Amino acid sequence: MKNYIVLSAALLAFNFTNAQEEDKFLWLEDVDSKKSLEWVEAQNKATFDVLSKQPIYQSVYDKSLEIYNSKERIAAPGIYGNYIYNFWQDRVNPRGILRRTTKEDYLGGNPTWETVLDIDDLSKKDNIKWVYKGSDALYPKYERFLVNLSNGGGDAVTVKEFDAVKKEFIKDGFVLPESKGSASYYDENTLIVSTDFGKGTMTTSGYARQVKLWKRGTPLKDAKLILEGKETDVQAYGYKMRDGDKKYLFVGQNVTFYTNIISVIVNDKPVKLDIPEENDISDLLNDELIVSLKSDWTIGTTKYKQGSVISLNFTALLKGKKEAQLIYEPDEFSSISSVSSTKNKLLVSILTNVKSELYIYTFENKKWGKVKVPAPDFGTISLAGGDENSDLYFFYFQNFLTPSSLYVGDAAANTVKPLKSLPAYFDASKYTVEQIKAKSTDGTMIPYFIVYKKDIEMNSKNPTLLYAYGGFEASMLPYYSGVMGKGWLDNGGVYVLANIRGGSEYGPKWHQAGLKEKRQNIYNDFHSVAQDLITRNVASAKTLGIMGGSNGGLLMGVSFTQRPDLYNAVVCQVPLLDMKRYSKLLAGASWMGEYGDPDTKDWEFIKKYSPYQNLKKDMKYPEVFFTTSTRDDRVHPGHARKMAAKMIDMGYKVYYYENTEGGHAGSSTNEQRAKTVALQYSYLLMKLKG
Repeated sequence: MKNYIVLSAALLAFNFTNAQEEDKFLWLEDVDSKKSLEWVEAQNKATFDVLSKQPIYQSVYDKSLEIYNSKERIAAPGIYGNYIYNFWQDRVNPRGILRRTTKEDYLGGNPTWETVLDIDDLSKKDNIKWVYKGSDALYPKYERFLVNLSNGGGDAVTVKEFDAVKKEFIKDGFVLPESKGSASYYDENTLIVSTDFGKGTMTTSGYARQVKLWKRGTPLKDAKLILEGKETDVQAYGYKMRDGDKKYLFVGQNVTFYTNIISVIVNDKPVKLDIPEENDISDLLNDELIVSLKSDWTIGTTKYKQGSVISLNFTALLKGKKEAQLIYEPDEFSSISSVSSTKNKLLVSILTNVKSELYIYTFENKKWGKVKVPAPDFGTISLAGGDENSDLYFFYFQNFLTPSSLYVGDAAANTVKPLKSLPAYFDASKYTVEQIKAKSTDGTMIPYFIVYKKDIEMNSKNPTLLYAYGGFEASMLPYYSGVMGKGWLDNGGVYVLANIRGGSEYGPKWHQAGLKEKRQNIYNDFHSVAQDLITRNVASAKTLGIMGGSNGGLLMGVSFTQRPDLYNAVVCQVPLLDMKRYSKLLAGASWMGEYGDPDTKDWEFIKKYSPYQNLKKDMKYPEVFFTTSTRDDRVHPGHARKMAAKMIDMGYKVYYYENTEGGHAGSSTNEQRAKTVALQYSYLLMKLKG
């Protein structure tokens, strides 16, 4: 046995040595090592010294910060009983305050805000750069909250119980140490907890794999286990759903990023729900469980199409019977955007050709009836939450040229009225928007939006920024950005948003067309949109820049390594780039349902596009601008670090900026956000306009 241990240690050392030989920049994955941070500091200084001296840097920074700190921003509403809660950041409160006003004052348009929790004061007191990550309120009085706090902005949070009446953390209240998990109230003295319970309780993706019920006044280690997933699952989780006066405890396993095994605790035992593992449960209303389908499902003699929303009688389902009703069925050009509910109504937002419509559904006589909400047309509708104690709800409407507006609706009467609108941060009358379609390599038509000045000359000389994401079912929808308007459009830029496959603009099929071995479809779509812009003389390869973050950062890496002839500027934000090692870094293992497993035969298709492995010498790559965050605990900063270092080693010029906090969002404060925007637009105009 002793000899076996020695041999194993030697083998591990040999494998690590080989890895170092193959990847001489592996040391940059050591996030906080002195050597890594010295490299980061040197790159940050070199980049800032160049970009901060560009003519537009200071004006973009000043205008962006003014917009981010503006008191005219819409205070996003969180409905808790008779109060509206809101989290707010500005110049005085860079880390933010949790505040509240009465529902009556908020709806009246003149809220008087009362600070409940000051994150800046808390950070000073604890000497920790806290970032607020939301909270869970105790129903029905909403006087206690479980507050989620991140050290530096990462996904891992510390949970502390807070008294909103006394405005202080509760002495001897619930406290959970930092972990990637969740905690929510089951009742006043019981929490549903998934966290790091010690050795062997986390998945290979870095998330909790146990769900427990934790009683007040007892040690966390004595919490009652109600579900244990596998180490290879993405995560295990638990949550409570209410239907009128009834409440139910749901527990689930994310077997992969897109598959779930869901059970309900009945008489202290889990009852597995007989529904497809590819599902999305959103609501429980009038004893009907609302399920969105990601694949076809036949119940009895009825086939429900992929992308449909159905309901199942919950009482019958718990007894193993399926009594289903169709709520919504998509056509070729439509899909579900989101589903929410009020006390009595179901709210369904639908995309038709990437434009939003909102409907109210009512369950009567065992059938669903619908009415269309009289919301504005030709833009994006985003549900902002419903009231579980009434039929009040909020939604936002916006498009590229219309400032975001908050509407309040009464789902029972089907009435809406505008409550608050952003000011116009730039003169939209100078611009126009088109929706165009480009033909991808396999003939699929890919829609994209283009925003430009009305008097533009299509002479191929326009600095043009193309943005896309292409993954994880994320739809790219028209949105209003004062920062983009002032920083990019008003400086002569053209903006393009592409709806490439990988998102869900046209439902699950649009996403699944780019999974795993089909990934190249996504990249071909993006190249095709770029080529279409050049063919239409909107831009040329010299004036076309691209931007994307996270999975979109991977898209950027693939784009400039596959087609360097198409792009002259690349902003690659918090990216995945080393697809050989992605599954071993932080949350990477959870994304194998999207990309595949590089330690299996999947590597045969992954290696064809993995940017880090496909870098070559003596190519005419654009001078890429990489951005990331030291405290990103979702996508490892090593991806951006190693790619930049490898390119520098090959003799390529790159720009690199790593914020020391901010997590996967890249920034924690408005000052940091304004700085990042100013650096990025300065870089883009330097490269594309000169």
